[in-house]
Amino acid sequence: MKNRLALFALTALAIGSQACNHAAKEKQAEKTKNETALQLMTLQKSHLGENIQLPGTLQPYEYVQIFPKVNGFVKNITVDRGSRVRKGQLLIELEAPEMQQSLAAAKLRFAQAQAVYETTKERYQRLLETNKTPGVVSPFDLSSAKAKMNADMATMQAEEADYKARQAMNTYLTVVAPFDGIITERNVHPGALVGSGNGNSKPMLVIQQQDKLRLVVNVPEEYSSQLSNGSVQFTVNALPGETFSGKVARSSGCLSDNYRTEAIEIDVPNNDHKFMAGMYAEVQLPSVGNAEAYVVPKSAVVTTTERKYVIAVRGGKTQWLDVTQGNESADSTEIFGALQPGDRVVVKGSYEIKEGKSMGNPRVAVK
Repeated sequence: MKNRLALFALTALAIGSQACNHAAKEKQAEKTKNETALQLMTLQKSHLGENIQLPGTLQPYEYVQIFPKVNGFVKNITVDRGSRVRKGQLLIELEAPEMQQSLAAAKLRFAQAQAVYETTKERYQRLLETNKTPGVVSPFDLSSAKAKMNADMATMQAEEADYKARQAMNTYLTVVAPFDGIITERNVHPGALVGSGNGNSKPMLVIQQQDKLRLVVNVPEEYSSQLSNGSVQFTVNALPGETFSGKVARSSGCLSDNYRTEAIEIDVPNNDHKFMAGMYAEVQLPSVGNAEAYVVPKSAVVTTTERKYVIAVRGGKTQWLDVTQGNESADSTEIFGALQPGDRVVVKGSYEIKEGKSMGNPRVAVK
């Protein structure tokens, strides 16, 4: 009886051992099959175009803060906040009595210098005419008269320049609109003392041109070289449910030091005044992609906490190649790195595929 039990136990142990060995062999065969059946694709340079959504701000096409150029009192102000003005329209009149007196004095000095010059000029011309008779006028008297005439002429010209400068200063007492626009801020009233020497003072008026606006968008560095100059679509947060279009009109051509972005501007007509300066917008910018990129399925990029990489097969062995990603679509992405056209990359990458692993003869996908 004991011998039968021992024989039965040995037989069961042998069968179990064979079953385990068979399972292990099947698992190893399946693993080898999976490794050799990996799908690869051949890299070629390509790129993805996409629409980039970025925030923007509507700004006035022209904007100016009006400060006084001379010291004076506000005599009259013809506009208020919200007033629509035309180019050249009178906005503010200032008065400065001392400037008027100074202008009158400068005019008198100029007239006096002009009279003196005319007298010395006539005297020199007479001496010059008399000198035609030899020996009547000495050379010294003639040269002295000429020098006096030139000095008086210089004095007259200096007084004339001073008079014209004071005339120009007096024109600063009248403030006119530099362009068509709307008064958005008013900070003075009649009787107020204003001056040009206080850099911290508020402007007398602020004018904005709002018949045409600038939609300003700050484009991140990685997209700045990929933008096309075509039409763009945008929505305005204050006007939900409506989509508007425009065209990129200009760009700064450089990156800001603080945010590493390039400012671009889209001209937005606003004759119906639907938009207001300061409104926020969401802009869809078309991107043409990067011509130096390679396009692979998103599944080919393995992302860990430390790196992003694709698994290439070179010389029959796997190699992890670090990459960075660019534009993306629903199932594809641009990648950049130490890659070459013709490299074969695993379509479905996984961290379980170890580096340096012999791959046998994997299948190459048609991509």
